[in-house]
Amino acid sequence: MGLLGEIEAAAELIYRHLGPTPEYCWPLICERAGTEVWVKHENHTPIGAFKLRGGLVYLDDLMKRAPETRGVIAATRGNHGQSVAYAARRAGIEAVVVAPHGNSAEKNRAMRALGAELIEHGEDFNAALERAEELAAARGLHAFPSYHPLLVRGVATYGLELLRAVPDLDTVYVPIGLGSGINGVISARDALGLKTRVVGVVAERAAAYALSFAAGRPVSTETCDTLADGVSVRIPDAEALAVMLKGAERVVTVSEDEIEAAMRAYYTDTHNLAEGAGAAPLAALLKEKEIMAGRKAAVILSGGNVDTELTRRVLAQA
Repeated sequence: MGLLGEIEAAAELIYRHLGPTPEYCWPLICERAGTEVWVKHENHTPIGAFKLRGGLVYLDDLMKRAPETRGVIAATRGNHGQSVAYAARRAGIEAVVVAPHGNSAEKNRAMRALGAELIEHGEDFNAALERAEELAAARGLHAFPSYHPLLVRGVATYGLELLRAVPDLDTVYVPIGLGSGINGVISARDALGLKTRVVGVVAERAAAYALSFAAGRPVSTETCDTLADGVSVRIPDAEALAVMLKGAERVVTVSEDEIEAAMRAYYTDTHNLAEGAGAAPLAALLKEKEIMAGRKAAVILSGGNVDTELTRRVLAQA
């Protein structure tokens, strides 16, 4: 089975749980960006984010390989944890998620509502990841990765949907957390044999992948303090970076103010809520408005799971 066949098989599995998400060309977003823009609405999945696709594919494979698995554990800032909990519940196994202190209260509530045991540890994702790896061994749980080729294969299905619906896109902007999102789009682009440019987006205050892409090797940062928790990573994954170096056009950094402005734009122009990571691609497109003039673009609205208080604060600044 070739690359396209693998992604299509993943889609067949995923569509037992959710349908394809829409891609819309919103007139006010196009007017704001000065070009034709398609928004891929991954905020319209059953967990409000794209991560569910990868979680379903990974866990299906795990239960075939190791049907004796009684539980899984993962580190998360929220959306990956919801994906793990959702998939584990349907497989009838235990799910434990480790999130850093100060994580999104509403994402934490959602993970618990999906049946996950939530453990809070550390000040950021990477500290939570270290703790999850320790607990996996101590409690006999399968360590559910945050980046893995099977996760990429699942996530690639949204790229396949988008690129089949709008095959003449010049550029797609994708947020980078650990890398499954952007690498999924690269995989779908390559499977279809298209020339579409794929651009990664990170926050200036969590710039590990931008620094790594520029250096051609993993470069960590000391902190990753950004409101865009979905891209709040300070230690890049070397395997994920290798795929980006071969398949991505560039990586754009956006400021906290630019992310917040894009969150407001989504609300006023489409009446969709976008979390920080979900708004970052639009922020990057608007930042590159001059060079993108006349080029058909797409932005991945990767998730809409933003806390009420943060939403109020951001919208109040309009």
